[in-house]
Amino acid sequence: MTVVSQVILKADDDLRYPSSGELQSIKDFFNTGEMRLEIAMMLAENEKKIVDRASKSLWKKRPDFIAPGGNAYGQKQRNQCLRDFGWYLRLVTYGLIAGDTDPIEKIGLIGAREMYNALGVPMPGMVESIRCLKDASLQLLNESQAAIAGPYFDYIAQYMS
Repeated sequence: MTVVSQVILKADDDLRYPSSGELQSIKDFFNTGEMRLEIAMMLAENEKKIVDRASKSLWKKRPDFIAPGGNAYGQKQRNQCLRDFGWYLRLVTYGLIAGDTDPIEKIGLIGAREMYNALGVPMPGMVESIRCLKDASLQLLNESQAAIAGPYFDYIAQYMS
């Protein structure tokens, strides 16, 4: 749910007009809108590069994942990991567009932890992979853009913890 929707629904629930603080949050949302969309486009356009960098970083930090017996051992398992990297990057763009973590949670995180546990995927490894994805993504952004995008990756990593 966007900031605008949240403010309207909260004010309506309380049978009041939005407060000046709430209106300021809407103003801030609109003021950052163009930059959030630019970041989302940049991440989407560079998905392959980001996923390649993130996976190389993860395999370097955790070679046991791609070693025999590891969760990413073999081409099929490795491709599934890369697919998930792309999925989580796409979730970040959804959050950026909305200016909120709600789409990230509703579309991609509810049930994810349980699914990974059922598949025997170690959650610390998932958290590490999201951190690698974040690092690879933020390399393409300037400081202001990174400050906006970073928390969405952190939200996913925290949820996976």
